[in-house]
Amino acid sequence: MHNYRNYLPEELAADPSFRSWVIFKNPADAVIWAEWLEQNPDKRQLVSQAKDFLLATEGAFDQVSDEEVANEIYRLSHAIGAKTARRSFIKLKFRPNWYHMAASVLLLLFAGWWLNEKVSDKQSDQYKVILSKIEVPLVEEKNETNKAKLVVLEDGSSVLLQPDSRITYPSRFDDNKREVFLNGEAFFEVAKDPDKPFYVYAHTLATKVLGTSFKVSAFDGDKEVKVVVKTGKVSVFPMTKEAIANQHADDKLGGMVLTPNQQIVFAPKELRLTRSLVPNPKLLELPIQRQSFEFKGTPIADVFAALEKSYGVKIVFDEALMKDCYLTASLSDEPLFEKMSLICKTIGAEYEQLDASIIINSKGCL
Repeated sequence: MHNYRNYLPEELAADPSFRSWVIFKNPADAVIWAEWLEQNPDKRQLVSQAKDFLLATEGAFDQVSDEEVANEIYRLSHAIGAKTARRSFIKLKFRPNWYHMAASVLLLLFAGWWLNEKVSDKQSDQYKVILSKIEVPLVEEKNETNKAKLVVLEDGSSVLLQPDSRITYPSRFDDNKREVFLNGEAFFEVAKDPDKPFYVYAHTLATKVLGTSFKVSAFDGDKEVKVVVKTGKVSVFPMTKEAIANQHADDKLGGMVLTPNQQIVFAPKELRLTRSLVPNPKLLELPIQRQSFEFKGTPIADVFAALEKSYGVKIVFDEALMKDCYLTASLSDEPLFEKMSLICKTIGAEYEQLDASIIINSKGCL
């Protein structure tokens, strides 16, 4: 059975076996997942979250037409080129693994639908409500210069505040959480404190972390709100009364979880929430040694595993179909997407990016 331990809830919800079990009550898949839960009892919460997400998504699917799905696939694929985008949708209808990509698109469509349903709770009102509950004096820092300004919080966290940006925060964090309010753009390096989650409230989105580094961009007006992760994990959720209450009640990360080299962009005008890889994914800072990219007759599954480990990026491919694919190549300082282009050219495959994952299209190797 596939190793699902490192899956996110939305990734598990997109898995065909999981969907067959939850949606279609397939007896064979029910046995498989019962055995997996016995072997992985610590992942019961992951399965529960994936079930909830999948059932809600399936309910929303009836509200989405085939044309909307096609348009969404084209829009997401367009980031890697118009010709590829058109070809991707044509292939999607006939490729055996179409459901994996379609499910990912559906998850994004549902995320946008969910935000649309909840947007009646005005984010600005929630912003004011949270501020009003803070009893200690508030500090406001503005950056009216043309250079980044460093702000150090009392817990040791640092904020690199960009020009034309403003941050408001308590003079001390007395409660069981740390909350700051951002207008503009800033890079955060949050001091680790699992008992005191760190929240950044920025217009339409809120970000929750336990200790990591990330960037938030949220200027006034109808501009996009963006969260980009450098290290660790963050969760992103809408600034609604219900979502905020749920996050405050749980000290764990919920909502849509981002890992390094991933970003979320919320477009207020279209009420569209999109998760993707950053334009130029960086190597993770591995604690022991720098990952080697010297491959000599290496099975392609091992090549992709090395890239996943080094960049924290999910690579989806048909392992059985590509079992006879091997790579001999020396890759070094090329950006991730250049590495992927070289690998795919060598083994006669293609790749595309969808929902912060890289999807490999291949007919196998002789």
